Amino acid sequence: MSKQHDITEITVSKGTLAAVVDGRSLSVDLRTLSPTLERASDDELAIFEVSPSGYGIHWPRVDEDISIDGLLGVRHAPSMFKESA
Repeated sequence: MSKQHDITEITVSKGTLAAVVDGRSLSVDLRTLSPTLERASDDELAIFEVSPSGYGIHWPRVDEDISIDGLLGVRHAPSMFKESA
């Protein structure tokens, strides 16, 4: 499995998610990121998992996920494939 992103550090403190992704430091206010994470307690925010592919972060205690591409502002082109009926 290839890694999408290299995530070397994540902290959540005082309403802010800070991370180092692909060597780039990010800091995002939880209010703009996710209403669920904004309402979560410090104990709920302290437990998270980074996907092995480096694609996202999951908080199991509040069942919330965010994508790293979303944090980075990466936009993907629509799929060229159509579902067949």
